[in-house]
Amino acid sequence: MTLVSVLFTAKLRFFFQISKLLLNFVVMNLILQCAVLFGFLAAGELIVFLSGVPVPSSIIGMILLAASLESGRLKLHQVEQFADFLTRNLGFFFVPAGVGVMRCLGLIADQWLPIVASVIVSTFIIIAVTGWTHQWVRRAAKRFRRHD
Repeated sequence: MTLVSVLFTAKLRFFFQISKLLLNFVVMNLILQCAVLFGFLAAGELIVFLSGVPVPSSIIGMILLAASLESGRLKLHQVEQFADFLTRNLGFFFVPAGVGVMRCLGLIADQWLPIVASVIVSTFIIIAVTGWTHQWVRRAAKRFRRHD
């Protein structure tokens, strides 16, 4: 073997070792971020179990996560990579729901009028309640600022 081939082989081995270490770091980082997010989900599950509050545990977990991020106890970089992965692949998570709807097409065909009517009515109710809530919050914020 020539000196050039020995040096090239050594550099190649070094490159593969570094890339293997980087890959291990990235994978471990993703696993840790996943564990953090699932920890908040588990905390929400525990709160629902202990208190019996009629709110989905995932919502409580998201509120806890948002509060931790807002308070600074959890930094965005500690969960950002895995959260971006989940957001990029969000459509994939709707496949089971879509399959469930496809399996109920007979029922939907029989009940299409009440379904469409309830969607339209609930949409208008949600828009109205959202608007009223927004107005209420703006008035309350205006009153709060006057008292300062």
